[in-house]
Amino acid sequence: MAASRRLMKEHEEIRKCGMKNFCNIQVGLIVPYNPPYDKGAFRIEINFPAEYPFKPPKITFKTKIYHEKGQVCLPVISAENWKPATKSDQVIQPLIALVNDPQPEHPLRADLAEADSKKFCKNAEEFTKKYGEK
Repeated sequence: MAASRRLMKEHEEIRKCGMKNFCNIQVGLIVPYNPPYDKGAFRIEINFPAEYPFKPPKITFKTKIYHEKGQVCLPVISAENWKPATKSDQVIQPLIALVNDPQPEHPLRADLAEADSKKFCKNAEEFTKKYGEK
């Protein structure tokens, strides 16, 4: 409950400062219980375009991540699916799901795709230990 109040207060303060101060947010994303990414935390950056909320935010991992997707391509933030009424939790939840459920059989980065999912998970875990935020 305290976290919700804090976020609401910070959102109100950002809103009072004007939209230009709200365009670039760095967020810590921690995936604490699902391997292979549970050995570290990942900083992400959410960039809100000047046309927000009519155009979707862009999400970038600032911490290196071993993920076959290579970039954040969530259907909810694609230009064809974006709706101005979309809330931030509707963007964050699919992002967490993407990191928690890597799918090597549908890669965007063929160099990281591996037929052996156990090998992929082992490599991703080692990469997370090395590069993940402590």
